[in-house]
Amino acid sequence: MCGIAGILGYNDYNKEQMIKMLDVQKHRGPDAVSIYTDKPIILGHNRLSIIDLSDTANQPMISNCGNYSIVFNGEIYNYLEIKQELKLDYQFKTSSDTEVLLAAFIKWEKKMLHKLNGMFSIAIWNKKTQKLFVARDRFGVKPFYYTFLNNQFYFASEIKTLFAAGIEKEKNTKVWANYFVSGSYGLPNETFWKNIHQLKAGHFFELVFSEKLNHEKINFFQWYDFPARIVQIAQQPIATLKQHYQQLLIDSIQLRFRADVPLGMNVSGGLDSSTLISLVHQQLPSQKSIEAFTFYSNNDAYDELPWVNKLMQSTPYLLNKVLLEYKEIPRLIKEVSYYQDEPFGGFPTLAYSLLFKRAREKGIVVILDGQGMDEAWAGYDYYHNNSNSIIQGTTTSPVRPEAIDVEFTKFAQKENYPTPFDNQLQNLQYRDLFYTKIPRALRFNDRISMMHSTELREPFLDYRLVELAFAQSNQMKLQNGQTKWLLRDLVKNKLGSSIALAPKRALQTPQREWISNELKDYFTNQIEVFSNLDFVNKKKVNQIWKEYLNGNQDNSFYIWQWINTVE
Repeated sequence: MCGIAGILGYNDYNKEQMIKMLDVQKHRGPDAVSIYTDKPIILGHNRLSIIDLSDTANQPMISNCGNYSIVFNGEIYNYLEIKQELKLDYQFKTSSDTEVLLAAFIKWEKKMLHKLNGMFSIAIWNKKTQKLFVARDRFGVKPFYYTFLNNQFYFASEIKTLFAAGIEKEKNTKVWANYFVSGSYGLPNETFWKNIHQLKAGHFFELVFSEKLNHEKINFFQWYDFPARIVQIAQQPIATLKQHYQQLLIDSIQLRFRADVPLGMNVSGGLDSSTLISLVHQQLPSQKSIEAFTFYSNNDAYDELPWVNKLMQSTPYLLNKVLLEYKEIPRLIKEVSYYQDEPFGGFPTLAYSLLFKRAREKGIVVILDGQGMDEAWAGYDYYHNNSNSIIQGTTTSPVRPEAIDVEFTKFAQKENYPTPFDNQLQNLQYRDLFYTKIPRALRFNDRISMMHSTELREPFLDYRLVELAFAQSNQMKLQNGQTKWLLRDLVKNKLGSSIALAPKRALQTPQREWISNELKDYFTNQIEVFSNLDFVNKKKVNQIWKEYLNGNQDNSFYIWQWINTVE
């Protein structure tokens, strides 16, 4: 996992820009910084060494023929299998997945995307055709941001990298208004900043150099058609399905063990994390070791330490317990906000960042995590209770649009998400996978892992697992009031009923309580700053804050929004 950057339409001034861009995102790759120039393009790379730690695996990497150059952020987990297919077509000089990716593109061009099992953002320059090929992985685990300025095309792994190049920092009023009115974080191609775009997950484009580059020059193509793949998956007898899914779980975990650096895993007391721990314990090669990381806040109403301790007792792995203290919150908000570039999740995201910090301090560079099961197996309560909510466990509106000036809220536009399936459940899952929950969770997680120069791997987001689970009938996902039914049934013999059949617990911290008590002064000051912004109704903000302090605390999402805006 690394940081990539590039400018198409390169001139001599752009090298100074590229140096600044790579310096701003150096946390993504502290092991090597390299630049490749070949007018009209300049490519830059920050390397976090994971596979093949030698300098010969550094990027930008040039093909043996000299015609192709690549910058790549991510990991191709099945690179060894692909390399085997290419052994007669390419003379490999490294043992890296980057070189496999480059060789695969030379042979198969864009068709090679369907062979990849991994997380990636890729940019490949073809010198002869003067064409830039750009692609992003199926679920958008790895970021790709781009913009146009002065007839040039700029791209990078982070938004701040584009700001460092001189791109103007101006609010995207539609996305900000939607954030305050409905709690959304923008569509998959949008950001909170005007004229800075994302490449959608599962898409690619080709851009041919010309003297006047602009957005109209790009033709986007969807290479990963998730709905089309789902309808091709036949229903299986339960016994066959369990066996098939178990095999895929094992293979997904084994693929993500591939690394030439130490491994760790983030754990909680829930079903998904427990499944991860169990699989790691069963499948970890004898020559590898792994450590576990979890956070706690010394609050019994929220902490999952009793469950985590019980789970880890049956393994030989060291459990690192990281304490989140309220006095750290102001500092963490400031630090994490810098790395996120856009609004992000609340105190749990701050706590989560501490796990990566601790891992890096111990020399652990790759972390496994349990993201993705709830979206694939329909684990959230709102999937089954006819709620319009997109936040687990809340009973009141998470947003307070009345706190925003009426004229500013007019910039909001209701999002109409696609409904490609013939049933509501799968359409809700599809929304969460490609438009709401997963895109924002992956963005949060990418930034907090990379701020500490660590790589996060999500084995449960292996596309084969997601597709198989998603394609199952409602009855396989919900039975007798139990969500994720088949998964629970599959693992209960190994984990025990107390874990396998436990209701879902949102990963939480005492955010609501700390805001109104220990952190009251800090939040009061920050809310005062927010209330003075030109698009905010100060009177309403003060009224809502007073009500919150007086006990109206079913949720604190809207309070967090306000604080997120001023940092």
